[in-house]
Amino acid sequence: MGEIRVGACSWTDKELLASGWYPAGRRDAEGRLRHYATRFPVVEVDATYYALPSTRNSTLWVERTPAGFRFDVKAFSLLTGHPTRAAALPADLRPAGRDGPVRRDDPGLLDEVWARFSGALEPLRAAGRLGTLLFQFPPRLAPDASARALLRECRERTAGWPLAVEFRHPDWWRPDLAAGTRALLAELDAAAVAVDTAQGLPTSMPPVAPVTSPRLAVVRFHGRSPAWGTGSKEDRFRHDYPPAELAPWVERVRAMAERAREVHVLFNNCCGDAAVRAAEAMADLLGLDPPRGPEPPRQPELDLGL
Repeated sequence: MGEIRVGACSWTDKELLASGWYPAGRRDAEGRLRHYATRFPVVEVDATYYALPSTRNSTLWVERTPAGFRFDVKAFSLLTGHPTRAAALPADLRPAGRDGPVRRDDPGLLDEVWARFSGALEPLRAAGRLGTLLFQFPPRLAPDASARALLRECRERTAGWPLAVEFRHPDWWRPDLAAGTRALLAELDAAAVAVDTAQGLPTSMPPVAPVTSPRLAVVRFHGRSPAWGTGSKEDRFRHDYPPAELAPWVERVRAMAERAREVHVLFNNCCGDAAVRAAEAMADLLGLDPPRGPEPPRQPELDLGL
C-alpha cells in the first residue's frame, strides 16, 4: 500500500494565524512552518497561484522542514488559464498586460513565466520536498477538444515535473465522460485530483476518487458550503467537517493508496483552524501517526513572512 499523507492547503492563512493554533514562540514565519511540519507531513503552497515564487523562499522552506516533507505547489494563474493581472507578473513582464488582463496567447510569455516559476522551485525538487505541481483549471474549462489541447500544452511545458490536475467543471467526471478523462490524464502522466464539495449545486464536483498515475493521487477537501461556486472566498470554503462527513472517504483514500505510491489528502476549508482540525481528524480515522522527531535546527535567516 502507498503512503498516505494528510495536511492543509496553507500554513500561512490569516484565519489560521489568528486562531491560536500556533503556540507561543512559533508564530514568526520560520517558527510557523517548523511547527506545522511537526504536525503534518505535507502542505499545499497557495501563494504561487497569485505570484511567482522565489528561489530564496524555496530554499528557506527546505531548511525549515525535515527530510521527506512534501510541498504541493499550485501553478501560477497564467499557466492554468485564469485571469492574471499585470501586477502579478515580474516588473519586466508587465507590459504584456498594458491593455488589460494578461493574455495567454503569447507562447513566448508563457515559456518565460514557466522558466521563472520552475527555476524558483528547483531547490524544492532537488531536496526531494516537491510533492507535485497542482494545475487547478478554471470552471469554464469544459471537456472539449480545445481543453484537451490545453492540457497537452501544459504537460509539454512541464515535462519532467510531477503534475496533478484539478478540474472545476463537473462534466469532466460525468459518468459518460469519466473514462476519457482518466485516459487523458494517464496519457499525460498527470495525477487526478479528487475533490469534496457541497452536492446538488450546478457547480458541484462529483465525489469520485480516480487514480491516473502510479506515482501520486490527491484529494482536496474544499468544504461543503452552499456558496460553493458563487460566494466570496470565505463563503465558499467556510465549513467544519464532522467525522461523519469524513468517514466515507476513508475507504476511498485507502483504495487510492492501493494504486499509487503516495496519496495526499489536503484540507482547504478556511475558517480559523478548521482545516488543520479536519486534517487531524482524518489522520485519526485513517490510523496515521503524526510526524516524529525534533524540529530541524533554526537558521539565522531573515523573516520573509512565508
